[in-house]
Amino acid sequence: MTTGNETPRQLLRMATAGSVDDGKSTLIGRLMFDTDSLPLDHLQAVTKADGLPDLAALSDGLRAEQEQGITIDVAYRFFSTAKRSYILADTPGHERYTRNMFTGASNAHVAVLLVDARAGVLRQTRRHARISSLLGVKHLVAAVNKIDLIDYSESRFREVETELQQLATRLGAAELTVVPLAAKDGDNVVHRSANTPWYSGPTLLEYLESVELTAPAAEPAELRLPIQWVSRPNELERRRYTGRLSAGTLSVGDAVTVLPSGSTSTVTEIDTLDEARTVAVAPLSISISLADDIDIGRGDVIVSAVDGAHVPVLAREIDATVCWFGETPLRAGDRVSLKHTASTVRATVQALDTKLDPETLDEQDSPVELALNDIGSVTLRTSSVVVADPYLGNRDAGSFILIDETTNDTVGAGTITVAREVKPGVQTRNDIKWHPSALDRGQRWASTGQRGATVWFTGLPASGKSTVAVALERALVESGRTAYLLDGDNVRHGLSDDLGFSPGDRAENVRRVGHLTRLLADAGVVAIASLVSPLRSDREIARALNDAADLRFIEVAVTTPLQECERRDPKGLYARARAGELKGLTGVDAPYETPDDPDLSIDTTGADIDDLVRQVLEVLGN
Repeated sequence: MTTGNETPRQLLRMATAGSVDDGKSTLIGRLMFDTDSLPLDHLQAVTKADGLPDLAALSDGLRAEQEQGITIDVAYRFFSTAKRSYILADTPGHERYTRNMFTGASNAHVAVLLVDARAGVLRQTRRHARISSLLGVKHLVAAVNKIDLIDYSESRFREVETELQQLATRLGAAELTVVPLAAKDGDNVVHRSANTPWYSGPTLLEYLESVELTAPAAEPAELRLPIQWVSRPNELERRRYTGRLSAGTLSVGDAVTVLPSGSTSTVTEIDTLDEARTVAVAPLSISISLADDIDIGRGDVIVSAVDGAHVPVLAREIDATVCWFGETPLRAGDRVSLKHTASTVRATVQALDTKLDPETLDEQDSPVELALNDIGSVTLRTSSVVVADPYLGNRDAGSFILIDETTNDTVGAGTITVAREVKPGVQTRNDIKWHPSALDRGQRWASTGQRGATVWFTGLPASGKSTVAVALERALVESGRTAYLLDGDNVRHGLSDDLGFSPGDRAENVRRVGHLTRLLADAGVVAIASLVSPLRSDREIARALNDAADLRFIEVAVTTPLQECERRDPKGLYARARAGELKGLTGVDAPYETPDDPDLSIDTTGADIDDLVRQVLEVLGN
């Protein structure tokens, strides 16, 4: 705290990282000890019998950390000098806990990378440097520790320094400072060491004191207010919209736009914890009222309505760099929940584009999977609009976490590199209304003498879906009913000829066919869809489209075994896939999720097709 006319101390956020046993905990303890930032009771608790403090124990707070001698969790430490206050995120060095580096470095101005002078640059050094670069940390300082164990050798230090500068050049790091130190004895940590007369650069603390804390030049000045909560104190007051400003400023009277709806209004009131404040600035948490009653919900974003203002992208497809935290590898086609600012949407991994090799920093194209702690670039397709900025423009609106839909575990964290805008006319549903037919459905169906429905066949390639579907269509038409078969291949000749076979494109194909079956069923037609449609979540979307319109949806699972499908192989797909000539074939190297509770299950192995059709007709009824 400051009093009188004292200049407030600047706040610097820093993150430390390094391999196991590089001396990171000792370095943090030394910084806190030499800056007199330790409470007396804490210092007494870690003072050994010889009267010297156990520096590592000052930062290793968890029992498991003290027992194993490693850092496991991200721990936040606080210390200060006359010039600055510091929040230090102590991140784990063990490779298994690399994911926590994302947490610790996400808001850091400076990253301190510990390097053992004897071992030099290691795999974890490269990985941590890459994460720091990925997260937009502009200032990197490499602390070459344990210089005392190599007799303060300048030649060895210069070798390690050269390795580190080459690494920084490879990553495109804007700034890297290398400091030789011995954390245990305090050499060049806070006080300059007489043991390194050949070193003329700053001590670690001198460097931290001198870093310029200017905002990144790329950070937009335009307003960003993601809404976290909507409330109405009482019936006499207007609704209040609460959130944390991630960028820009806001005042009463400002014109604003709400995304993704595009509605506009004017700010009439702003509440902060400081009643005297008239202008809200990032990163304050605020509550505002607007002049107009607008449909605003959690996850919406308020931006400036000034002409020419930069606005976020209303995206449904995102290119991102992801660090994978999950024990189960991430593969193309996987479904996850994507939490972005205050909203959570479902996302499909449309493609794995590259994977980083932590040894060479080379990018491997089209990897099969991302395993625990892997870093890679991916393409995600979301179930609804994400109001996004690139990460380098706005850390809040450009970052996200991935959550396992089953366990609710956080399994990944990522930064947005490119957000693709939704095509015009699809950005918002607010201006698009469903127009019911002037002809009542009941009257239509009574006149035609039949009810509409959807029969959806799903199964592996060559399982016999189309064979049964063709026979079903013929049987219905011959009995005087109107039916139409939407075969997967035929649909891709027209309606979906712009789609490929990536997981995202397959999901979109199923969605389109689901909408088409809904329209046909509403007209009184029995719409028959024959698609592999391998994912339950995609089929659930098709069912939900029909359920929402109160139309029957019959899911028929064709459960013919894979061995039988491969034996038939009329198009030679399985043979090509086994030979490595065809990638992403369902049942071989792409997943197929068997329906949990289909309306009917049939196996075409040696079956009488007419009998299978009768089974479907019995479920369909009249």
